[in-house]
Order: sequence, then structure tokens, then C-alpha cells
Amino acid sequence: MLTVYDARVRQRDFLLEITRALTAQLDLAEVLKMVLHASVVMLAGEVGLIALRESGASFRVRATLGIDLKHLSELSSYLADLLVNEDGTLDNETLNDQLKLLGGMLNPKLRQSVALPLMVANEPLGLLVVFRQHRGTASVDDLQMLQSFADQAAIAVHNAKLYAQVEQERRRLSAILQHNADGIMILNTQLNIMSFNYALEKITGWKASEALNQPVDRVFQWERKDEGDLSGAIAEGFPFRDWDEEEPLYVQGDLTRKDGSQVSIGITYAPLFNRSGQWVNLIANVRDVTNFRRAQELQNIFVSTISHELRTPITLIKGYASTLNRDDVVWDPQTLHDGLTVIEEEADRLNGLVDNLLTTSKLQAQRQLDIHLDATNLVEVIHRAVERLSTQSSIHQFSLLFPPDFPTVQADQVAIRQVMDNLLSNAIKYSPSGGLIEVGGQFTDDKVIVYVSDQGIGMSKADQENLFQRFYRADSALSRKTQGTGLGLYLSKAIIEAHKGTMWVDSLYGQGSTFYFELPR
Repeated sequence: MLTVYDARVRQRDFLLEITRALTAQLDLAEVLKMVLHASVVMLAGEVGLIALRESGASFRVRATLGIDLKHLSELSSYLADLLVNEDGTLDNETLNDQLKLLGGMLNPKLRQSVALPLMVANEPLGLLVVFRQHRGTASVDDLQMLQSFADQAAIAVHNAKLYAQVEQERRRLSAILQHNADGIMILNTQLNIMSFNYALEKITGWKASEALNQPVDRVFQWERKDEGDLSGAIAEGFPFRDWDEEEPLYVQGDLTRKDGSQVSIGITYAPLFNRSGQWVNLIANVRDVTNFRRAQELQNIFVSTISHELRTPITLIKGYASTLNRDDVVWDPQTLHDGLTVIEEEADRLNGLVDNLLTTSKLQAQRQLDIHLDATNLVEVIHRAVERLSTQSSIHQFSLLFPPDFPTVQADQVAIRQVMDNLLSNAIKYSPSGGLIEVGGQFTDDKVIVYVSDQGIGMSKADQENLFQRFYRADSALSRKTQGTGLGLYLSKAIIEAHKGTMWVDSLYGQGSTFYFELPR
């Protein structure tokens, strides 16, 4: 039989063992389970629970022992409205009333409840309650020991909650880093890769498992650098405290991917320091700037092309107008007519260029064109376009091949005329030796097809794949000498697609081209 002294020694040993276990455990659920089990054993109870304080002042049951799970919702409702005094302690009167009701609900035989508040820095963290069937009075030593245990338990629960919060934040941060649209990479002070997200795998072609622990220069092999240099910046003092921390290091250029292909990227390196001011990591944000650089190139091409296209007609208009306006010469009617004709034609050309630019701008802003459908006789529209454009060339022959019963369609006549003007102008420009330009069509029960065929220089497969892109012009000696903005076919395709149709090209290099468009009946 144990003496009182032996029982207390055993209690203290038990308390020390539990305290050590709690100190080593950071999982909140396991900590709560250990605290509750130890408390029920030490107080010789039958039933126990731990309720933790939620945001605000409410309490919610987080662990139970000897309690039927069907009572959980009722337990939480009993404890939800426990009052907390201004000094952080629980309102004893409210607490005792609630515990009596709880004990009766759980088991009428439970005659006593012992409540131990879990406090950290005078803030109520939670409440530990043990119910037992016998009444007893604890000695001063017992109460001190129990309170010591409660304090240790509160610290363990507090640490476990903090760890759970930190772990949740770590997982959240990891998810953000891994699934960020930009590449995210973390380097150590030796510039070895410590973290490598999914987006970076796509950008570089390297798997994270292959890149981790590798020197950054092995994974990031530059074909060309346009701005910044990590190694050079480190040699000059980056990223130590004398470096301007408000200005992270930016490196941009063309990267050689693992498969040998190239991608344009920009990397922003931001240093991470510990509390002592020591540099511990570099956080690198990697962005694929290929499309941005292409947009810049397109913008440069646009400015260059438009400047050239505007300058030519303006120069001609200015030249002819100045010549015809001379006071020292009397021009004959034919010379006046020819000069004014040139001015009118160049003004029309300028107007067409402006219309194309406005239509392109509208298309980029709205992603679609507004068209006004009406019953349209395509053969008449095309015939007028051929008549109008045929006056521009004396070395081309034009042929129209349409069946006599070619149907009318719902279309925007002005827009279709713009398409035909572009196709016929290209056929004339890109067959400089002349030849036949054939325009024809065919139809089925649900669609009509129109084509424009020339005997010109044709184009390569690569040019055909890019031909309908904005500002694109086939790379040939003739195209470099020929005026144009690279907008005509882009807009023509957009117009046909706005009619729910399609446009395509069939061409052989050196053997001419045939452009087709298809419209629904």
C-alpha cells in the first residue's frame, strides 16, 4: 500500500515525465490529448475536456476523454459564452454554473468538477476540466502541483498552436511560391539553388530535382545579357549593407534552356538578411519576357513602318502641290490633271492607311470587329474591286470565274470590299512580272468560297504560318522594296472571322499564291 509520501513522489515523477513529453511535442492534437490524459489520471477523474479560446471571447471544445462524441455540439454551446474578466481571468460564477450543467448532462453520477485555466502571459488560452464521481479536497501541495502542471500544459499548448500557425503559413507560402505564375528561386550565399518552383521548370526546362543544390550559373546559362550581371554585382558589393537595398538587382537577357532552345527572361534578385544583418539568401523572381520583347519589337517595327508609309505619300503630295502652285510657270491642262491625280491617289492611300490603323486599334481594344450584315451580291462587290484595282497595273490580266447562280450572302459590303482591295493589291505587288490574277468562287449548301490567285513570287511555309499576324511581312528582296504596313492581311482575316468565316493561303515559293476566304450562306 502506497504512503502519502510515496503517492506524492509518484505524482511528481508523473508530472515530470508528462512535462518532458509535452516539451518535445509540437502537434497540437497530440499535446491536447497528453495534457487531458495526464490531468484525468492525476485527479482520479473519469471524464475530461479541454476547450480553447477562439478568436474573440468564445471557447470551443478541442479534446475530450470519456465523453460520447454525440455530446460535442452541446459541450461547445455550453462553453461558448464563458465570460472573461478584464484581468484575463474567467468569471467563476458563470463557470461553476456551466460546469454543473455539463456534468449533469454527461453523467448524473459525476459529483465534482475541477477546472484549471490554461494561462499564458495572463491571457486565457483555454480551460481544462476534469469530472469525477467522488468529492475531495486537494491540499495546498496538490493545488500547487496541479497549477504547475496547468502552467506547463498551457505553455505546451501555446507552443503547439504557434507551431501550427507557422506550419500553416509555411504551407501557404510554399503553395504561393510553387504555383506562382512567375518563376521563384532561392539561392544560398554560395549561389547554390535551394528552391525552384514549377513555373521555373517550364521557363528553364530543368526539373526542380535536377536544379536543386546546383550552382545557379550551371542552370542559368546566358546566350546574351542585355542588362545586369549577378557575379559582377556581387564583386562590387551586392548584396551587403552598403548596397542600396531599395534597388534590387535586375538581370535581363536571352537564356539557353536545357533543351538548347532560347527564352528571354528578366530576373529580380532581392537579398534576405537575418536579424544580425547577415546575408543569408537571395530571392530571385524570374519572369518570361519573350512576349514583352516581341511586343517591343512589334512596336519598333510599327513606328518604323508607319513613319515610312506616311512619309512617302506626304512627300509626293507636298512635292506635286508645291510644283503646281509655282507662280513662274503656267501648267497645261494635262500636267495639272496628272499632278492632281497623283495628289488624289496619295491622299486616298493616306486615308486607307489611317483607316487600317484605326481598325487595328479598335480590334486590339475590343477583340472583335463590329460588322453590319446585309444581303450582299459578292460577285458585284468583287467585280467593282477588280475594275478599281486593275487601273493600277498595265502588265496584269484579270479574270473572274464565278458560276452564274453564285448566291448572295449576309455580309458587310464595306468590310468585304476592304478584304478584296487588300487581296488584289497584294496580288499586284507580289507578282512584279505581271501575269494572270484570277478571282473566282464556288459554293455549297451552307457556305461560299472566294479565292484570289496570282502568278507571283509565292512564299515559304514559315511565311505562310505567320502571314496573318499584325505587322508581319514576308522576308524577301521584293517585300523589302514594296510598300506596306503588314496590316492588310491581319485585318482581312479579322473581318472574315467577324463574319463567322475563315481565311487561309496556299502558296509555293516561286510559283505564286492563292488566298481563300469562306463565308457561311
